[in-house]
Amino acid sequence: MKMVPSFYHQYLDVFSKVKAEKRSPHRPCDHHTELEGSLPPAGVIYSLSTQESDTLRAYISENVEKGFIRPSSCSTGAPVLFVKKKEGGLLLGVDYHKLNAVTRKNKNPVPPMNQLLNVFNGSSIFSKIDLCGAYKLLRIKEGDEHLTCFSTKYGSYEYLVMEFGLTNAPASFQNLVNDIFQDLHDLYVVVYLDDIMVFSKSEEKHVTHVSTALSRLRANNLFAKASKCLFHVSSVEYLGYVVSSEGLKMDQANVQQILNWPPPRNLKALQSFLGFTNFYRHLIKNSSMKISSLTSFLKKDSCFTLNEEALSQFHQLKDTFTTAPVLSHFNSLLPIILETYASNNALGPILSQVSDSGKHPISFDSRKSIPAELNYQIHGKKLLGIVWALNCWRAFLLSLSSPFEVLTIILLSNTSCLQTFLLAVKASGLNSSLNFTSQSLTTLAALSRRDNVYLESGEDFISKNLMSFQQLIKKDEVQPSRHFAVKVESFSNLIDSIQKALWPDSQYRSILQELGKGKYMQDYSLDSSSKLLLFKDQVVIPNDPKIQLSILQKRHDAPLAGHPGEDKTLKLVKQDFYWSGMTQFIKDYVSFCQQCSRNKNIHHKTFGLLKPLLIPNCPWICLSMDFITHCHCQTLLTQLLS
Repeated sequence: MKMVPSFYHQYLDVFSKVKAEKRSPHRPCDHHTELEGSLPPAGVIYSLSTQESDTLRAYISENVEKGFIRPSSCSTGAPVLFVKKKEGGLLLGVDYHKLNAVTRKNKNPVPPMNQLLNVFNGSSIFSKIDLCGAYKLLRIKEGDEHLTCFSTKYGSYEYLVMEFGLTNAPASFQNLVNDIFQDLHDLYVVVYLDDIMVFSKSEEKHVTHVSTALSRLRANNLFAKASKCLFHVSSVEYLGYVVSSEGLKMDQANVQQILNWPPPRNLKALQSFLGFTNFYRHLIKNSSMKISSLTSFLKKDSCFTLNEEALSQFHQLKDTFTTAPVLSHFNSLLPIILETYASNNALGPILSQVSDSGKHPISFDSRKSIPAELNYQIHGKKLLGIVWALNCWRAFLLSLSSPFEVLTIILLSNTSCLQTFLLAVKASGLNSSLNFTSQSLTTLAALSRRDNVYLESGEDFISKNLMSFQQLIKKDEVQPSRHFAVKVESFSNLIDSIQKALWPDSQYRSILQELGKGKYMQDYSLDSSSKLLLFKDQVVIPNDPKIQLSILQKRHDAPLAGHPGEDKTLKLVKQDFYWSGMTQFIKDYVSFCQQCSRNKNIHHKTFGLLKPLLIPNCPWICLSMDFITHCHCQTLLTQLLS
């Protein structure tokens, strides 16, 4: 027991191999198998080699002696299989796939790894405890033993302790350790199945914390394997990561395995590689964009041919793992920077925090855009990137003690996208404000502690018409800031022009008069604040070509509008405005737009080449004539004969 520090010699019985090989008592959380239907059919007994027969005999003899298995009379035994060990020899396993197919699944979840790894902030000393025997420390519930029956040429046997291969085994074991360490979770203990991590901020506290964990194991007849435990270390490998006071980084053994991975020769090999690398996706910046050529082969009916672009991306991805940064532990007291990147086909946010030593990444994430999102305009994609980033790290953002700003280059020209964005932010419950910047990346920052333009809970900041955005960001509410590099366009000039031209328009004068008297007019109403005429919540535009042209210039010609086609332009305008004959007006405007004519795609077939008529080499080879119509025949004949 030299591997166990002297601090914990009073718990040496927890590391006893002899006690670990004894059968545990029954507990309330014993493994229970509930069938959805009838018993599974009996499995076949496979032919065995001499080495496999020797291994099977030794396994049965050893486990019967320990009290882990007993003879069974059940007629539905599962077959046994053998797998070669790395160090040599064979490992016996039972094929329970038929039993698992008719077993009701236990919904008790195994905790997500990323949530377990977010609790180490401020910790500088770690210990890892690996349970001995793991699953065999948990009993099969009385009455369910016959369901674990396995058949061999030496007879049928059933388990009294939980065995690998049972569909609900991980959930049952996680339920056991959760009950044991329920009040210690995230305080100084995290548990993932049989891996227990104890973390502390000081040496003195760590001795107390480890002692508490070991006493819990002793009280519940659980035992640890001393050769796999680590005590009082500054960094430790846990769940495929190296955890230290600095943060998280990849386990170098896994990185080396990725670097040695040969180029995939078929689709299955590619899926294995992408699945393995996907485990570390939140440590790689813009990982979805870096594997776009590789993931394109995963589409249905796609042909797998590893071209030069895909092969280059394969090697670049492998090289990325050698330069991956160390992710810092999240600290709710430090400012957060959340940068989002939205390309044509992927999203890639970055979560960072600022400390005295500078900006450090906390997590990366990325995903490919779904087909519907590929049709979004550029401002829609950027707002989508913000909303998705908020959802990715909502737990971190909710932990902040102060509000954060949404810094974006998106103007208020597209009200539909902005309404959807604001609704998503408000539904998330995050304390945020909306500002505008000319930065190349959209940034959600808590670097400043200003209290201007914050949206309070329950504030009605979204309306159904144009005036809502006049109320959303008022000039006197926004303080001058270095973040404001793009001027937010005001609608005040447009509203004044509409008001001046509306009353002289005879088409709407009578409607305004009737509404002014308080009478009801179907589909028409007056806005109480601006006194503009609304048609089904759209601002009515008078028959003034100047006003109509100015609206189209903003919704069609503006750089962020992107010169959309007739249908999209009409949809953009109809979001907020209405005037008589607007469909034809917009159609004519777009069709005569010179920039659209020069840049729009050609949808017709390629024009044919000029083919001149053959020159005849003598008279009367080719005859052509024109027919003259709508004239008097006598006059025509007279002219021809004269």
